[in-house]
Amino acid sequence: MHNDISELQRRIHTGDTQALKKLYDCFGPQLLQLAIAMVHTKEMAEEIVEDVFIQVWTKKDNLSQVSNLKGYLYTATRNIALNYLRKYAGKKTFGLNDFYVPEYQVAHTPEDQLISNDMIRRINIAISQLPPQCRIIFKLVKEDNLKYREVAALLNVSVKTVENQVGIALKKLHHLLAYLPSSH
Repeated sequence: MHNDISELQRRIHTGDTQALKKLYDCFGPQLLQLAIAMVHTKEMAEEIVEDVFIQVWTKKDNLSQVSNLKGYLYTATRNIALNYLRKYAGKKTFGLNDFYVPEYQVAHTPEDQLISNDMIRRINIAISQLPPQCRIIFKLVKEDNLKYREVAALLNVSVKTVENQVGIALKKLHHLLAYLPSSH
């Protein structure tokens, strides 16, 4: 995956619009989820993600200086979302508890097919019961596959906070899943 991103980054730097589209296809959905979590409206979140990719394109000449394009995309999404919030919502401060995290979606890989629909429903219910900060950190680490340090930088918290929140999330999920009634 890293090599693919580096290749897309190189191609965008040279003006390849198809590479930009592939980058959008690869990261657009995750960035949209982050933007929705921050601004609470799909329409504004879609604008934010579009702005991120417009920014990538307009700054393509400097793209070779970006060492972590995935981190850059997440950070740009966060920053543009915060700017939108300041501009349109008049918010001066923004905390992790203000995040709205859509329902977690369990990926459907061949291994996941072994999980019953009932278990997926139970996992989604358990995740929805996590506190907002815990839920967004869990999503970024487990669903978006960001490293702890990337999440810490993105959310302006310490790596230890990310580690603790993931640990709390996993403990709560284990506890909630053990006690959630199954629909059988």
